[in-house]
Amino acid sequence: MRLFFLLPVLPLLAGPVLAHDAPSGWQYARFCCNGNSHNGDCQRIPATTVRIIDGGFQVTLAPGDHRLATRPHVFRLPQTAARPSQDGEYHLCLFPTEDTPRCFYAPDMGF
Repeated sequence: MRLFFLLPVLPLLAGPVLAHDAPSGWQYARFCCNGNSHNGDCQRIPATTVRIIDGGFQVTLAPGDHRLATRPHVFRLPQTAARPSQDGEYHLCLFPTEDTPRCFYAPDMGF
């Protein structure tokens, strides 16, 4: 009888998808991500926005390349700042504002 009353509650106990999940299912570091997949500050960015430069990466964002980008941005990120991307895509976390790249995920480039 108790199980009957618990059935409606079981989906709530399983919890929602973690706010720190990338679209392909791996988790962003908790330090990096705030929010969720709809309003969070981490998301996949187009590979066309990333250029490998001497010592690291240049990320050129236009509005629409990242949900928080409302104007153009150019970020130069050292190679040491890149975290490993688990899906082979580029991801960027902007926090506390769109002007601040908090975490950058890049595929293994064999540096």
